[in-house]
Formats: sequence, structure tokens, C-alpha cells
Amino acid sequence: MLIVTSMKLFILAALFGFSLAQHNPNFKHGRTSIVQLFEWRWVDIAAECERFLGPKGFGGIQISPPAEHIVLTSPWHPWWQRYQPIGYKLCSRSGSEDELKDMITRCNNVGVNIYADAVINHMCGASGGAGTHSACGSWFNASKKDFPSVPYSSWDFNDKKCKTGSGEIEDYGDIFQVRDCRLVSLLDLAVEKDYVRSKLAEYMNKLIDMGVAGFRVDACKHMWPGDLENIYHRLHNLSTAWFPSGSRPLVYQEVIDLGGEAISANEYVRLGRVTEFKYGAKLGTVFRKWDGEKLFYTRNWGEGWGFMSDGHAVVFIDNHDNQRGHGAGGASIITFWDSKLHKMAVGYMLAHPYGVARVMSSYRWNRHIENGKDKNDWMGPPSYGNGTTKPVPVNPDQTCGDGWVCEHRWRQITNMVIFRNVVNGQPHSNWWDNQSNQVAFGRGDRGFIVFNNDDWDLDVTLNTGMPGGTYCDVISGQKEGGRCTGKQIQVGDDGHAHFRISNTEEDPFVAIHAESKL
Repeated sequence: MLIVTSMKLFILAALFGFSLAQHNPNFKHGRTSIVQLFEWRWVDIAAECERFLGPKGFGGIQISPPAEHIVLTSPWHPWWQRYQPIGYKLCSRSGSEDELKDMITRCNNVGVNIYADAVINHMCGASGGAGTHSACGSWFNASKKDFPSVPYSSWDFNDKKCKTGSGEIEDYGDIFQVRDCRLVSLLDLAVEKDYVRSKLAEYMNKLIDMGVAGFRVDACKHMWPGDLENIYHRLHNLSTAWFPSGSRPLVYQEVIDLGGEAISANEYVRLGRVTEFKYGAKLGTVFRKWDGEKLFYTRNWGEGWGFMSDGHAVVFIDNHDNQRGHGAGGASIITFWDSKLHKMAVGYMLAHPYGVARVMSSYRWNRHIENGKDKNDWMGPPSYGNGTTKPVPVNPDQTCGDGWVCEHRWRQITNMVIFRNVVNGQPHSNWWDNQSNQVAFGRGDRGFIVFNNDDWDLDVTLNTGMPGGTYCDVISGQKEGGRCTGKQIQVGDDGHAHFRISNTEEDPFVAIHAESKL
């Protein structure tokens, strides 16, 4: 049986060009979750790995794009300047190449992987001007498509291939426009050219050799799968300083597909994992109780809801785009602005076995809603007057200050990251629901979680499937020094426990796991 299974895997790997390996996040020490530290400086990430992420069992960090980017002052240093590269030097708003290398080393040393956000579809906007207004001071001329620090010239862009009069994507139903024309005026690279592919692979390989574990690849819908496959095949194996010999970089590709799109996420799953945008959009609708949705409908959550297969998905409640109303999901997306629902939705994601989970860690901005749109969604991270990013200060209560939200440090979310580690590999089991918005489920005999998203109290005895004993609820508190700082849950020898959750509680859910037992 083992020989047959191994042969099947070998044939599959051969068919898919060994790309199956690029679905593996290469987590260390039984870790299971990624956190997106959006716009953090490298020095702050290094410190966070050592003081918090490593000890708390986080598996990896998605960092903001590390390549040299344009510097914009109208609007003032917006977050999206990071997504407009002018070259591949490793200096950015987050810091220098030396600081980046130090951060990668220090995070790897405490078991936390680094996944770089790779912007390889395009360079900066066509109206980006000329000069040295870039993160490292490298000269470029956007109007002439001249980027000497790479170098790229007008030969390396898709303008002649694009068939629209404006050179922009005008019809998202036309796959040729989507992949060969400019996305919101960003200069579209000719990724089919061997020279361009070689420069992109060279940039990504430099990061791999420094110790990154993989990449979130931006705007993959706007590139042909065959071109991406060629680039991914050029990538080095991971550094043997921290990873087993022969390990391939994780690739997870941004493909926005809510269904009914001309380009499907399924076109990319053979190359690596893909961001499952339907996940946060649907779960947000469920927790908001919109469109008649109820939490008990999630009994078959995952592939049963029309999502891509489990082994291909990276899942998330929100990301840097859709928490601002961009990307996908619209108003259903639940963010830190709605903290009660956000903790519940993230808790559900981390308790459920589907996909590789990514938690968002944000910063606040001055929201200004007009006609349903946020006029200030462009605002960059907390900054000094000259536009440089502020450090992330940690308060005595372990939250962050100075505008940094740090959802990953919220007790409820941190403890659910630990829960996911403890129950890893265990089946979804012991489902219960009240035919409405109260549900519970277990993960084998290692964990159990109960949600009350109804407008009335939950009061019920359930089969947890767990060994008898006293457990600390890791939502209202945790186990510390042989006692519970929050609720205690008594599980009988028959695996049953009584749960009482008021709908008025700050966090109307309860979670216990094998390591929270007294």
C-alpha cells in the first residue's frame, strides 16, 4: 500500500512539475498559522519574533514587499506605494537590506518563518515621474519605462501586447486584457520574456538564500499561469541553515475569485497555494447574519461551500486590501473595527481544519466614510512628519500603541493560534447546533469550541469528545500557574460538559484544548 501511494505521489509530482512541494508552508515545530504584519519595520518584526511570536507558537509572518518602491507625497506616503516597485534592491519603507537580513535570521532562529510579499506583475504607475523619489534613492523614469537599477527598458513591458486603446484593463471579462494590459495604470511587465523572468527569479532567489520560507505573490490573476510556472521552477530550494535539504519555497498566489470571474483560482492551484477570497467574504456574511445566513449552515464549511480543495487554500478573515473595501468581499468583511465579531470569526477560522490560516495585524487610520466609501483608505502606517514609519510600542497589557492594532496580540486570537497548534491533524468532530447561530465542534479529542452568535443565551450540555477533567477556557482567560484566569469548564468522564454563554458577553464563545487542562 505504501509503495502504491508513493508511486502515485511521484506520478502526480511529475505531472505537476514537482509544484506540489510549493504548497507546503514548511512550518517548524508543529506551528500552523501565518500572521500578516502589515507595514511593520524589519527591526520591530525581529523583536516581535523573539519576544512574542516564537514563544506563542506562530508559524510565520507575511511581510510587506521588501523591494525598492516609489515614494509618493500626493497622497502622503500611502500604503500602496509599497506595491509600486522601481527596482529590486532590498531597501524599503520597512528598512535596509542589513535590517531585513537580520530580521529573517532572528525570526528563523526562534522557529518563525518569513514569507515575502512579491510584486512581480508590474512596476510603478505610468505617471510616477522621473528622478530619485524612491526608497533607496535609485533613479528611474516611469514615462520612458526606464528602471536602470534592474535594469528594465521599454522592451520589457506589455504595451504592444495590450489591445485596448487606453493600455488599461477595460473589460475584466476579457482574459487577454486582464493579463496583458495595465492594472490601474501600473506598468505591466512582459513576464513571458526570458530576460524579465530571469530578473524576477534573481530577486526572489536572493530572498530565499537569505532565509525566507516562501512568497505571497501579488496580482497573479494578471499573469499567465505558464509564465508563473516558469519563474517558480527557477526558484532555489530553501536554505539548509533552517530547513530540511530539498525543501521548496511555499508559494501562495493572490487570485481574487468570488465565483463568476473570467479567470478562475483553479487555473493556479497546480502551481502553489491560492488565497481563498470566498472564505472571509462568506464567513463575514454568516457572522453578520446577512442574507438569511446562519452559523449552523457552516456544518460542511470548506469545500462543501464551493471553496477550492483544502490542500490548495490559504484562508483569512480580512487582509490589507479588503479591510479597506478594496479587493473582494465588500462590506461583509469583518475587521478590527468590529472587534467582537472579528475575534469570533478569526476564532472559528483557527479552530476549523480547512486551509492554511493567516491572521491580519493592522494599524488604525482616520476613517472618513462618504457614500459608503472610505475617503482615507489610502493612509499609510503610523508615521513621523517626514513620512518614515514609527516603531511598534508594546503596552504593559501586551497590546500595541501609537496607532498599531496588533490583533495577533489580542488574547483571544493568540490563544486560538495556540489552539490550532494543539489540535493540528485532528478531525472535525462532535458537531452540535441549535438550527440557528449557536454551534459547537471538536477537533478529535484535543480541542472543543462553542459559539453563541444568537440574540439569546446558550445553556446546553454537549459531548466534547475530550478526556474528563477541568479545563481553562482560553477565550475569557487562560491557564496560568496551575489555575484559570477566566472560565473553568468541567468535562465529565463521559466527555460531556455544560456550557453557558450569554449573548451579552464581550466574547460569546468558549474554547478548551488538551494543553489548557488543569
